[in-house]
Amino acid sequence: MISRYMKRRVINTVNMAIAVLMTVFGVFWVVWILWTTLHYGIRALGPQLFLEDTPPPGADGGGLRNAFVGSLILLGIAVAIGTPVGVLAGTWLGEFASRHKKIGASVRFLNDILLSAPSIVIGLFAYAILVDPLGHFSALSGGVALALILIPVVVRTTDEMLRLVPVSLREAAIALGTPYWKMVTKITWKAASTGILTGIILGVARVSGETAPLLFTALNNQYFSVNLSHPIANLPVVIFQFAMSPYANWQQMAWAGAFVAVLFILLLSFGSRRLLSRETHRS
Repeated sequence: MISRYMKRRVINTVNMAIAVLMTVFGVFWVVWILWTTLHYGIRALGPQLFLEDTPPPGADGGGLRNAFVGSLILLGIAVAIGTPVGVLAGTWLGEFASRHKKIGASVRFLNDILLSAPSIVIGLFAYAILVDPLGHFSALSGGVALALILIPVVVRTTDEMLRLVPVSLREAAIALGTPYWKMVTKITWKAASTGILTGIILGVARVSGETAPLLFTALNNQYFSVNLSHPIANLPVVIFQFAMSPYANWQQMAWAGAFVAVLFILLLSFGSRRLLSRETHRS
């Protein structure tokens, strides 16, 4: 009969082999996506991609400067709106919801629903409350739509990070006579700051590639524009339109833009992981 020790060794080896294979399987698709976008878009990669605006149909040359700038503006609006709302809501859940358990549980449940809601539904909601009443598409409505996607991510991360802060830190601050609001802002926020920042970065990485909400809100602009009350160019919609076009130049720029977008998301995700791991090693 096989000894218990050998049985454990076999089970451990099998599980480790499966884990390694699944890891290689996941990394394979990421590498394949990067290689495919780079292979088809390498001809369009160059300084002109970041220095020139989108060309008219059928024209050679051009770049995606207006789309890059427009996407940064939309992300800036989303972060400016979503970060304070998400952090404050997450702070209430992490610090004060224990006094109102039923309300806190309901808020967490609704936040989880919003977290998993399809982005196109968020876009339709932003269209109904902003675009339709105003009568036109705008960068502001696009930023609001992205903020609505960002908020539940920040809320969930802030809530989880604050609940990981040791209770002894709170008790020590209160024992010294520190007001509760100061304890939250000076101690628990500081202790959870790395995790909260990581959540914000991951949220930005998620919304940076959203296309459906922007089709209903910011739409697109063939020209360079920073006017928040008018349609604005953005990378996801430009990639979608260029990839569906019959023009080879547009298709190459769509592949190049997709490569830049994927690389940007990977860098954000990698940076957030490094930030979180550094804080974990410190603690």
